[in-house]
Amino acid sequence: MDKEEFRIQPAPIFTDGMVLQREVPLRLWGQAAPGERLEIRLRGSASYCQADGAGRWIVELPPQDAGGPFDLVIKGASGELVIRDVLIGDVWLLGGQSNMAMSIAGTLDLYAEEVRAVENPWIRQFRVPTAYDFQGPRLDISPGAWREVTPENVLEFSALGYFFAQAHYARYRVPVGLVLTAVGGSHIEAWLSEETIQSAGGYEEVVARLKQPGYLEGLLQSELDRGLAWLRDLDARDLGRQGKVPWSSSELDDSGWKTVTMPRLWKGTELENFHGVVWLRREVELDEAAAGREALLRLGAIVDADEVYINGVQVGRTEYKYPLRKYQVPAGLLRAGRNTIAVRVFVARNTGGFVEGKKYALEVGGRSIDLSGEWKYERGCSAQSLPKYTRPHHFPSGMYNAMIAPLQGCVFRGVLWYQGESNAHNPERYQDLFTALITTWRKHFDQPELPFFFVQLTNYDTAYYEEADPERWALVREAQLNTLQVPYTAMAVTLDVGEGNDLHPQNKKDIALRLHRAARHLIFGEPVAYQSPLHERLEREGSALRLYFTGADGGLTSRGGELKWFEICGTDGIFHPAQALVEGETVKVWSEAVPEPAGVRYAWRDNPEGANLFSAGLPASPFRAYL
Repeated sequence: MDKEEFRIQPAPIFTDGMVLQREVPLRLWGQAAPGERLEIRLRGSASYCQADGAGRWIVELPPQDAGGPFDLVIKGASGELVIRDVLIGDVWLLGGQSNMAMSIAGTLDLYAEEVRAVENPWIRQFRVPTAYDFQGPRLDISPGAWREVTPENVLEFSALGYFFAQAHYARYRVPVGLVLTAVGGSHIEAWLSEETIQSAGGYEEVVARLKQPGYLEGLLQSELDRGLAWLRDLDARDLGRQGKVPWSSSELDDSGWKTVTMPRLWKGTELENFHGVVWLRREVELDEAAAGREALLRLGAIVDADEVYINGVQVGRTEYKYPLRKYQVPAGLLRAGRNTIAVRVFVARNTGGFVEGKKYALEVGGRSIDLSGEWKYERGCSAQSLPKYTRPHHFPSGMYNAMIAPLQGCVFRGVLWYQGESNAHNPERYQDLFTALITTWRKHFDQPELPFFFVQLTNYDTAYYEEADPERWALVREAQLNTLQVPYTAMAVTLDVGEGNDLHPQNKKDIALRLHRAARHLIFGEPVAYQSPLHERLEREGSALRLYFTGADGGLTSRGGELKWFEICGTDGIFHPAQALVEGETVKVWSEAVPEPAGVRYAWRDNPEGANLFSAGLPASPFRAYL
């Protein structure tokens, strides 16, 4: 057998530039020759271990104070390996879905100047490569790399994670490591062990199917083939691509096209139930100073996908509805006089259009030309709606097996969690599943008191893209609120930093700072207000209700005028808008429509924009309560 097979190999997370948790015993593991004895040296001290019959080894190093950089040397009969630039500090596990995974690159409208020249070698991130496995837990994650904060690297950092790490380093001056395991669109079930899933019940059939060889691969391939066939059919039948003058061309005579005022979704128009391709065109007049210059075309967000052309040349393409469209226009394309912008919109399901409230502009030569207003449009071709795709990260245990299970042995200062949007279809189960996740991860990492700091869902208009129950997100928020019953947890309330028309609000900094307040208090014992006002109890006062809160030391405030989004009901359970008044650390609520109130709720909508009950700068959590 080739001796090369017995190279000393640490687990993929132990690479150059890694950050290890301070002040706790450290566990490292990996592969070597079966039975090989290893010496591991760090900061002048040595530890020893021996590989088992399969070549797996694990070693425990004594607790280390914060510092670095250091070299960690692993030496055995088969050779020597040096892991360089090792830091000792605080390591945080980042979990959840797209709002945790959302990178700094996706927030540059807010933070471009702040991160333009940022450098900090003491803040580092390891992005666990996205993977799934439904056959059982893996021993190792896929290979990755630790990256330190530089102007280039920071663009790939989790935005929430970066701002949390920045605050943590500024406060405690210790290295900060971020281990990012979030996957966009993932359901909470995907992050639970199979044992936990089986205990939860209701997943037996899907778990059995996923274990069948080739089942998932066949399903994904068939759906991919269906989607590609759908697109090929559109390309073949699209009138905008068939004539002598394509509809992307500035030479096209579009005088016979209809007009529509944009931005808007096409609800209430003849395009409301249309699926297929719609072309939109608009002309922009430019002067000589703008001609030939580079430019930036901002087209907000488009449902569902788009191709964009300027003067017949494609400048951008986006394949799904959520990202903000920011298309670079190369030098030499724009000209003095008339320029044509053409947008080929693919509507796969629900209603298409341009999302309102976003920026639509051509930015060139220091000038921003507003593109809202009248656009011309014509249908390229119609089609049947495209069914939604199956996603591996929707299924139970797949992400846990491939991305969490292999990290067993790592020690973390705490977990930051931002997830729940993808479970709004079944909010009634979320509290139990989230509680099970916390319990499972603590057991897995052998940290019974591992702190969990999580984000309550922001405000978001779920009916914007599709018809939806306007209380689904409210129910998820309630489940998250109730999860605070689990010890060593804290929740950031975020109703004031969401964007009702965007699933991915850019303001991740305020959220990160709220989570860091919790860390300062619960981990480091600082006397800082960290928890938003939470409803504690209510009492009847004649025809009004008196509400009491925790987290309201120093008093409650009504930010920006009279309190909004309070409702009360009688014994019939029908809620009516109510007046509400802050009185010290309580709120008095009443309504002439409900002379004998029996229940109250606050901000009980998916998008309670403008909810304004605060204390110590923190917004109150939505809630409902009854006598």
